[in-house]
Amino acid sequence: MNEKRKYLVAGTGISGVGAVKLLAEIGAEIILYDGNSELTEEIIRGKLSNIKNAEMVDIVIGELEDEVIADIDIMVISPGIPTDAPFVNRVRLAGKKIWSEIELAYVFGKGKIAAITGTNGKTTTTALVGEIMKAHYDSVYVVGNIGNPYTEVALETNEESAIVAEVSSFQLETIIDFLPDVCAVLNVTPDHLNRHYTMENYTNIKMSIAKNQTSAQVCVLNYEDELIMRNVSQISSKIVYFTTKNKLDEGIYLDGETIIYNDGDKEYPVVNINDMKLVGIHNVENVMAAIGISVHMGVSLETISGVIKEFKAVEHRIEFVREKDKVIYYNDSKGTNTDASIKAIQAMSRPTVLIAGGYDKGSEYDEWIEAFGNKIKALVLIGETKDKIADCAKRHGFKEIHFANTLEEAVKISAGLAEEESAVLLSPACASWDMFKSYEERGNLFKDYVNNL
Repeated sequence: MNEKRKYLVAGTGISGVGAVKLLAEIGAEIILYDGNSELTEEIIRGKLSNIKNAEMVDIVIGELEDEVIADIDIMVISPGIPTDAPFVNRVRLAGKKIWSEIELAYVFGKGKIAAITGTNGKTTTTALVGEIMKAHYDSVYVVGNIGNPYTEVALETNEESAIVAEVSSFQLETIIDFLPDVCAVLNVTPDHLNRHYTMENYTNIKMSIAKNQTSAQVCVLNYEDELIMRNVSQISSKIVYFTTKNKLDEGIYLDGETIIYNDGDKEYPVVNINDMKLVGIHNVENVMAAIGISVHMGVSLETISGVIKEFKAVEHRIEFVREKDKVIYYNDSKGTNTDASIKAIQAMSRPTVLIAGGYDKGSEYDEWIEAFGNKIKALVLIGETKDKIADCAKRHGFKEIHFANTLEEAVKISAGLAEEESAVLLSPACASWDMFKSYEERGNLFKDYVNNL
């Protein structure tokens, strides 16, 4: 396939390189752009070393000239670049199309797509749905925000493939025709407001995952989520609800300790929650969403049930690290906002020392502090937000607060504070970017420090 249009790929991270790989393989004309003037062409070319025809890619660093913008047809934007960045606005004003890498992959990929978004639970649900699909389909690709760019594999897909995509709000901002066969919005709670500005805007972006769906497709929604339910009128597809608190005439719900799927005619018990390796009510919701998605991707309830029983927690999400001196250590580095961290706190069954703090996304911490209840015995704070969190905690009467300059120091302080039969939980309620490259790096370092105690 030869592609005659000229593309500007903005951003030289994983997403940008994935987009270049796809476009180079179809013979497109490509300009790769990065606004960081400290980068060199040599560094960027190094990132493209495994890409066929990479020498044909033009590279632009620093200022993006008007002539370059005038010369392109489409800009593919990496998720980390704000859609209101000055150069993006200039591309938009020039009348050029702006695609997310998800849109690019969708245009050139094939197969049946299940797409999952939500403030929390995306990675666990995506990983679980991926495992369920692998038990049914021969060709399965688990892609997106989970760490595998969709663009990397889009050209490998065929009509028989199943694609399971974790989609972030950053990726959804620039979809145009992206049409999943089944999609899910797991929940919507405050996050990324430094980028999306208002909850209304953020909610609309999350719900837009279904914007191209018709009654021929399916959207799985959380019946207990107030913001989702307030915006249900935006959805044109067949809605399948899940809930842990109500009984539904159709959908997925909890009957005692059994998750039930009701197809509108008949109830089917799918799994007893005590037979699951995932812990916490938030994971019951994730499993319910996975059931709703998988059934409508054509998988049998028997297959779904079998995979659920064997599925273990995703790395960095309330992940058991070790037990030492009768203290259990949990890594929840993926708890990058207050709602995710609240779910981790609620999953604790022991008195807990909580390590928190990090990059400031403009979040408030009142509800999070209130969720401590009698579970959190001490708070060890790191990062950019430590003073902001400490002030909030004091306002709510929580006084057992300690500060650390590094994560390693925080682990040592926490080990000293933890008594027998208690837990130490890393669940930062903040992004990692002030001290680490990613939440994965933060979580891996935490595990190293704990294992070296």
